[in-house]
Amino acid sequence: MRPDQEIIQRWIEPDSRVLDLGCGDGSLLANLKQTKGVKGTGLEIDGDKIQSCVERGINVIEQNLDAGLWNFQSDSFDTVLLAQTLQALSHPDQLIDEMLRVGRRGIVTFPNFGNWKSRLYLSSKGRMPVSKFMPHAWYDTPNIHFCTVRDFDALCEEKNIRILERTVVDLKHEGSLSMRLLPNLLGEIAIYHIARS
Repeated sequence: MRPDQEIIQRWIEPDSRVLDLGCGDGSLLANLKQTKGVKGTGLEIDGDKIQSCVERGINVIEQNLDAGLWNFQSDSFDTVLLAQTLQALSHPDQLIDEMLRVGRRGIVTFPNFGNWKSRLYLSSKGRMPVSKFMPHAWYDTPNIHFCTVRDFDALCEEKNIRILERTVVDLKHEGSLSMRLLPNLLGEIAIYHIARS
């Protein structure tokens, strides 16, 4: 599992119902099923990743997240996950609404584009950053909506969404006191636990 997935699993209740949006190869759901007894379903668009889910015994549905979650009833899940996918969606604000319609709580993780490294790169070179943190050129990046910690906080406030917990970490998924004090400037990855008010 990725280190951010280790943080996510702490917020998942045992024996709960979990929907993982953009579930990838299903490794997180497989781990949650094994360690916490969750009843999980994944949504994925990539055929090879869907095959990996099937091989792991994960219930997976081929679905484009930009189409919404129309095929799920309200309150069908305890937790809906959206890990490292928010920035690649056409309408991330609408999917957040849908997440909190079909699930009691949501967990969202995304790269913080307000990080000092991105700011320094852009201000010193005058070009969009390319680094380990953001390894794609501007013309071939899957990221279509650049989001910062402050942007997501503002979205939650506008939509009257409760932030139950927020963690910001670096690329090694380690946090620090300075990151907690200056999350938008120092955090490289943001991890939010949210719920409807």
